Amino acid sequence: MEKKDIIFLEKLLYKTDKSYVISQLANINNSLLLHYFAANYNWNNGFDIPTVILENENCDLGTGLLMFYFADGYRMLENPDEFSSSSLKEWKAFLNKIYNKLINFEFKYQNISFNPGLTKIQKYKLKKNHPDIPDMLISKSPGKVVDIPKI
Repeated sequence: MEKKDIIFLEKLLYKTDKSYVISQLANINNSLLLHYFAANYNWNNGFDIPTVILENENCDLGTGLLMFYFADGYRMLENPDEFSSSSLKEWKAFLNKIYNKLINFEFKYQNISFNPGLTKIQKYKLKKNHPDIPDMLISKSPGKVVDIPKI
């Protein structure tokens, strides 16, 4: 990644004007930049910005899977009843949206790989308790493994 791209992402990550960040992310046509941004995003800042990344047509499947896990999608898979009874409406809406986009293969690109890093035991327990979980949600996504810079 070029220095100018790192500087651009750094400015976006630390910009306080949410509408500016959203407009910039909506117009990014580089899947890697979206991936790096999502990986460095402070997930305590809400789901408005990740939703813009998810809705960007250049968002890669690997980025979608990354965002699913960074938004604590594992809890959704592990205990669907607890997830659906959660009072965190914004979190539930985001995870439902990304879950559906993932399982319906609505990503245009599959060039960036993401590995959720689940152990064999975690995968086994998930599948045992919920056999209908699609493998693609608990396995490494197709594409090239990229090193994510800390920004």
